[in-house]
Amino acid sequence: MFTPGTRPRTLALCGLPVVALLGVAAFAPLPFTLAQPGTTANVLGDDHGAPVISIEGAPTRDTKGELRMTTIVATGPKADVGIGDVVDSWFRTDRAVLPRDSVYPTGGSEKEIEKHNLDDMARSQDDAVDAALNHLGRKPGSVDVTLHLADVGGPSAGLFFALGIVDKLDGDGSGGDLTGGRTVAGTGTIDADGKVGAVGGVSLKTQAARRDGATVFLVPKAECKEAKSELPKGLRLIPVTTLKDAVNSLRALDHGGRIPSC
Repeated sequence: MFTPGTRPRTLALCGLPVVALLGVAAFAPLPFTLAQPGTTANVLGDDHGAPVISIEGAPTRDTKGELRMTTIVATGPKADVGIGDVVDSWFRTDRAVLPRDSVYPTGGSEKEIEKHNLDDMARSQDDAVDAALNHLGRKPGSVDVTLHLADVGGPSAGLFFALGIVDKLDGDGSGGDLTGGRTVAGTGTIDADGKVGAVGGVSLKTQAARRDGATVFLVPKAECKEAKSELPKGLRLIPVTTLKDAVNSLRALDHGGRIPSC
């Protein structure tokens, strides 16, 4: 039986726990990481006074233009991220909210996570060397390649390390620079066979690239949609699936060949 005045009181009482829960959520840490555009680094240049790519055992070219690998900056694995931070970032194009587990491996201390990321970078560098030499038809070990890039972890610079090695050894294959004198940026993992893999934070990396003067951005093909979502004006996207794709597209920019688009 319905009793006048009872239902409003019941609704009001039921509302109290909801309000209380929302109040707790506003202060409780959430399992997210906040990210923003990070630094970029020209793999054809120097880092902290040392060449990013050093090659011995084969003649190298003096290169023009830039090949800029891109990064994101994220809150630490133990940082407290509240609902206010999340809501604010959702309404900004220069911020992203990412599941913490997609950025950091679970179950480790900060030092263990840092070591994991540095190990990923070391493996990525080895694969980049193998991919570049395979692409050029050189046997592994035919030249000695050293890669140096301080304070950066993870595997997402692999494609650009490989492109830098190709440019230093062979350029565009006909006497010119692979970059055509441009500032080319991008991202992507690579394996020894030259296959390019997807990475995270692509829409933030395009912003970092344009900020630092890039006019071309190489993106793993699977991430075209994300890259287009916040694409800065003046930045051309070129999707790639292999190192060969990337090299051919950069050559085509100067020689009038077919260039894929997202």
